[in-house]
Amino acid sequence: MVFDLTSWLISPYILMSAAVFTGVLLGRLRIGRFSFGISGTLFTGLIIGWFVYGRYALPYEGTADAPAHAVNMLKNGVVHIDFFYLFLILFVAAVGLLASKDLGAVIRKYGIKFIILGFMITFAGAAVTYLLVLASPGQDPFAVSGVYVGALTSSPGLGAAIEAVSRYGTEAEAAVGAGYAISYPFGVLVVILAVQFIPLIFDIDMEAEKEVFKKEMAEARLAAGARDIPEVSFDITGFVLTILIGYSIGSVKIYLGPMGQFSLGSTGGVLIGALLLGYIGDLGGIHFRMNNKVLGVIREVALAFFLSIVGLRYGYRVFGALLGGGAYLAFVSLVVGISAILVGYLIGRHLFGINWIMLSGSICGGMTSTPGLGAAIDAVGSDDPAAGYGAVYPFALLGMVVFTILLHRMPMG
Repeated sequence: MVFDLTSWLISPYILMSAAVFTGVLLGRLRIGRFSFGISGTLFTGLIIGWFVYGRYALPYEGTADAPAHAVNMLKNGVVHIDFFYLFLILFVAAVGLLASKDLGAVIRKYGIKFIILGFMITFAGAAVTYLLVLASPGQDPFAVSGVYVGALTSSPGLGAAIEAVSRYGTEAEAAVGAGYAISYPFGVLVVILAVQFIPLIFDIDMEAEKEVFKKEMAEARLAAGARDIPEVSFDITGFVLTILIGYSIGSVKIYLGPMGQFSLGSTGGVLIGALLLGYIGDLGGIHFRMNNKVLGVIREVALAFFLSIVGLRYGYRVFGALLGGGAYLAFVSLVVGISAILVGYLIGRHLFGINWIMLSGSICGGMTSTPGLGAAIDAVGSDDPAAGYGAVYPFALLGMVVFTILLHRMPMG
């Protein structure tokens, strides 16, 4: 009998399972009112990813006789990105269906406020990024400006950024990609910590917010004439059809003239598709209103694995940035992320008076941060923030594409 210990240790299934198991245990620990919750899987994933990549891949970088496992890891990462998108799509589909019943009431009550929030959060991030580019003449401006889309965790924004700098050559494109790669995990961390700590910092009474939210939504549902649609335990055809239709929506590209093209991507498309289909309820005997507990299990499992994969894929980059030459880019991503979140909080809370339950999801939507949404749902203890996330996300994504292009067309020293 032969047992290949190395192959077993670096198997994506072992790594994901280990990160989820240890992360859930970490999330159960409480320090006063704070706990990581399901987000603990991100942090254990970061540590495991850093160790595995540094031990089993990095020593063979650039060598001609690297073993097969090292070649695969150097090419595809600690865990292949297909796992990333699989669990992300499952999570978003479950969240969208859970939040869909209140879609009409949310849009009726908040409407234009969410549109403004989406654009203001992305504008604040772009403005701070530009100022930091001007303030860092010794840094590669393309790498620093590439941090913007990473800090706001936007893959479509990355595509727009690379397209915007393509006239400067492949080195500029690579610099933008490097800035994104370093800043993305820090952007995720900032949003996750923000939805956990903002209620503590600003002394928000979560229970009181929940009561106010219930009253507000009850009034909004009545005004919107919400329909009472019966739900089923689970309809696998409805769930899969939601993903198929949503993914198709996300694949549609809308051309914006000189601004290039805009698409919702797989995340945005599946989310919008799930919200719309869940709101409709059923089509030809295929049901989209499903039991909250069943969808909640899918959501929690998918989120746990998704966050662990983010940690596993970016663990080495995070520690490398903190210990090496990427420290400044990591700092920029933190400043950009915190600034955008604070602008969203101040406008949403003090100008628009939006309840924290809905605002927490709206801020995550403005940051286009799916991991942040998971943390907000976990911190609040319900799926209610998802409706705010889904309503803000498309406008934030459009704003990010537009501001990314403008950012790279402005003089950067």
